[in-house]
Amino acid sequence: MSADFSQLWGQCLEVIKDNVGEVGYKTWFEPIVPLQLVNDSFTIQVPSHFFREYLEEKYADLMRSTIFRVFGSNTKLFYRVILDKDNKRGGSTDIPCSNQNAERKRVGISEFDSQLNYNNNFGNFIEGDCNKLPRTAGINIASQPGKAVFNPLLIYGKSGVGKTHLANAIGLKTKELHPQKKVLYVSANLFQLQYTEASRNNQVNDFLNFYQMVDMLIIDDIHEFGEGKKTSTQNTFFHIFNHLHQSGKQLILTCDKKPAELEGLEDRLLTRFKWGLTAEVEAPDFETRKAILKAKVEADGLKIPENVITYIAENVTDNIRNLEGTIISLIAQSTMNQKTINIDLAKKVVGTLVPISDKQITVQSIRDMVCNYFQIPVNSLISESRKREVVQARQIAMYFAKQMTKDSLTSIGNVIGKRNHATVLHACKTVKDLIDTDKSFRYSIEEIERKLNA
Repeated sequence: MSADFSQLWGQCLEVIKDNVGEVGYKTWFEPIVPLQLVNDSFTIQVPSHFFREYLEEKYADLMRSTIFRVFGSNTKLFYRVILDKDNKRGGSTDIPCSNQNAERKRVGISEFDSQLNYNNNFGNFIEGDCNKLPRTAGINIASQPGKAVFNPLLIYGKSGVGKTHLANAIGLKTKELHPQKKVLYVSANLFQLQYTEASRNNQVNDFLNFYQMVDMLIIDDIHEFGEGKKTSTQNTFFHIFNHLHQSGKQLILTCDKKPAELEGLEDRLLTRFKWGLTAEVEAPDFETRKAILKAKVEADGLKIPENVITYIAENVTDNIRNLEGTIISLIAQSTMNQKTINIDLAKKVVGTLVPISDKQITVQSIRDMVCNYFQIPVNSLISESRKREVVQARQIAMYFAKQMTKDSLTSIGNVIGKRNHATVLHACKTVKDLIDTDKSFRYSIEEIERKLNA
């Protein structure tokens, strides 16, 4: 096997892993074997037809765009399916990836296409404290695109927490309420490919005219403009942004960090990003994770025991993409190995995808850890003391208790100072605000979190 194309596939995997998360990567991409690259035809080996069909349904666009970027825009992707599992012998016929020219057609922008994913709508977007602000703002925008104060709406958060889903949902709701509006979703990577192609063909004016005619522009992963400091792309987007904003058109952007932490982007762009609303989508808490899993199971017509859903929600905590990937892995294991879905199978699947800790984190253990960190007695935390250091420690304990346990707000308040649920909510908001504005405070929070997870 040529070292060249295997190294190129390795580069593709690095990009893919950033986009699908740890669970999705281990389940659907680690088993892939790169076989050959002949005359721009790249062949990969996959374990089954089910495996190939799932890749086609969920990840075809991501794989194509990544392969185009790394291997070259003329590369065609083929699958070879293992037929003899004992001897690992591949099928005799290579199966082409569907719609091989779809990405190139889009680069040419021959006709208008919203490029929205109709599976990512508000109907299956589970609301929780982690996403309530951007979701509410998104619904407001959809009702009056370009006229709300939230322009642009910049949605930020870690990979896999639902930013792309929410952005798509806003676009779909806008089209539903305003069928005459031209809504366009595009990734920052595809925008760059389109611009490069337009520059090569002396069609930059056509490129600009196309983007300036839309009523709502949704750019996903805007931080990618800063990678390699793509100044020409940033300059072009700057003019598109100005034209749309001044024309009362709506802009929605997603990125992996808040604007102040983005690197490689021009100050004039960052300034404009702050004109509207910047809202974070956080990692989902236990109750939201459980609701997401139940919705996924119900939508797919599956039957999974309640204790299995609870176990997954307790242990797969980082993002939504990994939650859904765990369900898919569980179904795949059950189907291919003809095993009943139960807690034992769930433990096996989850244990291969995420680290499982035997340590039980409780409100009491969080309270005690926070007191130990700040070197204050537990009694003072549950007392009526209004000393600044005690109040802050109490708020931090409530914040972590809400984030890391499935206890109710009332239960958390009772354990930490016999406060009510409103006090717990206020404490969480105060801590979040300080994390965003106080570097020293943020360091303390990170240190406590490390200790709690140790």
